[in-house]
Parts: sequence; C-alpha cells; structure tokens
Amino acid sequence: MPKYVIEREIPGAGKLTPEQLQGISQKSCGVLKSLGPQIQWIESYVTDDKVYCVYTAPSEALVREHAKQGGFPANRISEVKGIISPATAAA
Repeated sequence: MPKYVIEREIPGAGKLTPEQLQGISQKSCGVLKSLGPQIQWIESYVTDDKVYCVYTAPSEALVREHAKQGGFPANRISEVKGIISPATAAA
C-alpha cells in the first residue's frame, strides 16, 4: 500500500490546544471511517504553522478526498518512495 506525507498549512497550528487537536483528530477519524479501511492515518507532526501527516492509501485521490470531506488543507501530498534511518548507514 502506498504511503503519503501530507503537508497542511495551518497558521498557528503549534498553538492549538489539546482539546482542539482532539476535535480535529475525531473529525479526521470520522471521515476515515466513512471512506473505508483502505485509507489509514499513521501519525501527524504539528509544527508552528504546519501539520505533516502520514497516511497509507491506494491512491493520492483518496487522500485528497479525505481532506475535502474533512475540510482540511492538503497543500502538498508526496508519495513516499523510500525510508531511511540511522540503521540504513550500517547496512
């Protein structure tokens, strides 16, 4: 299953309260449930003005549909072509 990194420009994202983040997460999970099991949210990273989300999905189109239905920005969607870590250096 392809993996995607979604860059969402959300001014002030780093200042969102835990309650606001919970609400956003609940909305996202509700949309994911309606779209079916093929799309999965792995995790997200919140920075000052952006949120970077990692999803698995059969297509970029389904990732875009999630963003559309949830009302979330999806400023850039990039398919992951490989994963490296410090362990890669030892290979």
